[in-house]
Parts: sequence; structure tokens; C-alpha cells
Amino acid sequence: MKKRILPSTENSNRRSETIDRLSTQQVVDLINSEDRLVAPAVGKERKNIARAVDMIVESFRNEGRLFYVGAGTSGRLGVLDASECPPTFGVRPTLVQGIIAGGRRALVRAVEGAEDYEKDGALAIIKKRVRKKDVVIGIAACGLTPFVRGALKQAAKVKAGTVLVTCAKNTAEHSPVQVVINPIVGPEVITGSTRMKSGTATKLVLNTLTTAAMIKMGKVYGNLMVDLNATNEKLRDRSIRIVSQLTGLSRTKAVRLLKEAQGKVKAAIVIHFRKVNFHQAVALLEQNNQSLRKAIKEIK
Repeated sequence: MKKRILPSTENSNRRSETIDRLSTQQVVDLINSEDRLVAPAVGKERKNIARAVDMIVESFRNEGRLFYVGAGTSGRLGVLDASECPPTFGVRPTLVQGIIAGGRRALVRAVEGAEDYEKDGALAIIKKRVRKKDVVIGIAACGLTPFVRGALKQAAKVKAGTVLVTCAKNTAEHSPVQVVINPIVGPEVITGSTRMKSGTATKLVLNTLTTAAMIKMGKVYGNLMVDLNATNEKLRDRSIRIVSQLTGLSRTKAVRLLKEAQGKVKAAIVIHFRKVNFHQAVALLEQNNQSLRKAIKEIK
């Protein structure tokens, strides 16, 4: 019988072999010391992350979509990142979507065996009608998840962009995708518990992918989220502060300007600096590919 090769994420961590004998403070300190290895590991993948960002931006500019595909922790992280894009950057919910093995029920409860079938991953991609201009990012800490593998194979068939985010070196080397993002965080404190360092690394990668892509798409001015969707009091207050900061207007006048701009921060700023009405402001943004910087032509 052929010996099964385990992914590197299943290796035992020698530093935590006696963790069950440590004091509470020592356990906390050990976990924290292992977590400190995550950010440098992600940093080593900066070039591959940038390549994936450029792929996503090209997709968005061609009216394509981004899909995250994963199971368990990986799937939940993909769904989380996708769900945070509309309020943060004002995009439609279908632009960035998360697909998790086992469906919505798997978000809050483990669905045993849902990740074990390649055909289910392929079917999920077919149901979403993934096309050539879309990008599919498979997330698999161990790199071997059949559901993710099936999804990526189906995405490749329709010539969509394909990316794999994994923390397992020995499986990443032979993955048939266009970009592999492979932060090697080392063995987990609890053997095989990839919700820990691997999950943290994955969250950092996904944050960077969508944030960088949205910046390149003109959703940010300076470091301000000028395309946010003000769906609650906190975000409404942030909208007012952004308009006030960029225009120099008082809070009262910023509120009035936002009302004129139908709550849209970018439109409000264009109205102020270009001395136009709301519809003209929207047209100016359209003419400049939604770039606020270009629409106001660096007017201070």
C-alpha cells in the first residue's frame, strides 16, 4: 500500500509538546509566541499577493466577480471577508462572494464530510455561472481539500482566474493554479488545528487581497473609505467626519452636503470642490472610473 503523505499542517510542534502541563500564563505566552510567526510568513508572500490583487482588479474592471471557496475555518473566513466588502467599500453583494462546503448551515455548525467531494466544489462553481472574467480563490490550509480542488478545476475549465491560499508547503508546490499564496506558519500549537496560525495567516491574506483591490478601484481616497455604505449610526457618523475632514466644512455643513449628495461621500466631495449638482457629480465620477482623486483633479 502506498504511504499517505500528510500535509505539513499536520506536523507536530515540538515547542508545545508539553502544553497540557503548563500554567495558564505559560499557555497564553506560548500561543502568543507562535502567533508572532504569522505576519512575517505572510510578508514573504507579498509578491504573490500583489499578483493576485492585479488579477482581481483586472477582473473587476471587466465586470467580473471574485469568489472565495473553502471548507470549515477556511470557508468561513472567505464568507466573512466577502460579507464585509459591501458596507466598507459600497460594492454590490454579488461582486465578492464566499462559497463554503456544506452551504450556509456550515457557517455556524460543522457539516461533516461536506468538504470530501470534488464534484460538489465543481457544482458550486457551475451554479454561480463562473465565467472567464471572474476570479476564483481556493482557500485550503492543508492544500488538499477535495471541495476546493474541484472548484478550482472547474474554474480553470472556463478559463477563470485561479488562486490558491494554503499554508501547506508540500501540497502548494504542485497546485495547478495561476497564483499560489503560501505563507508557511509552521506546525500549530495544537497539532492540526488550522483555525489557529493558519487561520490567522489566511485572514491577513484575504484582508490584503480585497483591501488592495478596492484601493486600486478608487474606493479609497488617502486612507479614507470614501465609498462606504452608511447602513448604521457608526458609519453615518464616519461619513460626516470624512466629508468634514476633506472639505474643511463644519459638521453641520457636512451633514447638509451629504444630504444633497443622497448620502454618498464621494459625490458630496465632488459637489463641494467642482461646484456642481448631484447628477453632475455622479457623471464626473463615472467619467473618471469612480476615482475621486481624478474627479476633483487634485483640487484642495
